[in-house]
Amino acid sequence: MKPLPPQSTALTRGRQAEDAALAFLEQQGLRLLERNYRCRHGEIDLIMEHARAVVFVEVRYRQSAQFGSALESVDRHKQSRLIACALHYLSARKPSRPLRFDVVAIAPKREGFTFTWVSNAFQA
Repeated sequence: MKPLPPQSTALTRGRQAEDAALAFLEQQGLRLLERNYRCRHGEIDLIMEHARAVVFVEVRYRQSAQFGSALESVDRHKQSRLIACALHYLSARKPSRPLRFDVVAIAPKREGFTFTWVSNAFQA
């Protein structure tokens, strides 16, 4: 995949980054359950399954690290919103499987993207 053009809108770049992360995670053996799950607490970019575990994935794209890296942007406040949104998702589905929170940080490179996948990035 090619890096995202700087003139594209943030929404378009975000969607393209999610598409790239989804393709990357599927290559690693994860299976998509749901995309862009929204509730009053916020949004979870990707909900996937990996080795019978339900995986809540936050995708972060940064064109540059000038204002901090993509990984650094998943701070305690963002984590608490993701946890609240995951609890909302689980309340309706009640899966009896292990759960985890992953973060996929994406940065552009000359011919595509670099992916940093942090499995079990934080605990609920």
